[in-house]
Amino acid sequence: MLFLRSSCPQLGVCPRKPFRVLPTLRVQSTREMTDNPTSDPSLRKLIIAIDGPAGAGKSTIASRLARKLGYANLESGAMYRALALKAIEKDASFDDEATLVKLAEESRIQLEPSRDGNRTLLNGHDVSARIRERDVTEAASRVSVHPKVRAWMVAHQRAMGAGGGVVMEGRDIGTKVFPDADLKIFLDADPVVREQRRMQQQKIKGEVAANVAADLRERDRRDRTRTASPLMAAEDAVVIDSTSMGEDEVLAQVEELARKKLGD
Repeated sequence: MLFLRSSCPQLGVCPRKPFRVLPTLRVQSTREMTDNPTSDPSLRKLIIAIDGPAGAGKSTIASRLARKLGYANLESGAMYRALALKAIEKDASFDDEATLVKLAEESRIQLEPSRDGNRTLLNGHDVSARIRERDVTEAASRVSVHPKVRAWMVAHQRAMGAGGGVVMEGRDIGTKVFPDADLKIFLDADPVVREQRRMQQQKIKGEVAANVAADLRERDRRDRTRTASPLMAAEDAVVIDSTSMGEDEVLAQVEELARKKLGD
């Protein structure tokens, strides 16, 4: 099961549209569940899809955009990483599709918003840091190639974002998860620049950095050539090349596109 929980005390100020997932996995805002007279039923809640390769800055931009708009930030990558961690813990083969699907069905994965982005909980345990470690990153890339695993994830991701008011990032959000998303962004950058950003982010150099760069290149190859939902920009996506752009510049451009959609 997958859940998205809202935790306003952690955020300091409640977002305009905090969300929680009910047992049916439908995302509802707290305003929908109260008789708040200031609620505006005509207020549009967009579904925003941000796709792109590893190291392009998707997670950072999605998290910051969601906070600006008061939306929920759904990380598809964190979901696959959590499943990969479960497979590691159970010593399951990353090539055994049936076992991986069974593990997904038996697991409880929660995304809990916090000031610094989502916390990821696996069966009640905070695994936010653990799922970013190298072995889980590599495992997630292998787990995600299986069509039935992706089908299970896509079904739950669609349910989580069905009510709108979400920014979701991944590699097939605009093409498979939300093909009718209000706004689709494909964030890309030169491979060398993406490798350098990842090294700076993880504060590594030397042989370790070389290994991380090699892993990123292999992940790119796997993402772009897999049979199920290969990485590609949706036909109606806005492609942003962030090679020579700063984080704030990218965010400003994406936010402007979102504001225009809200004004339609």
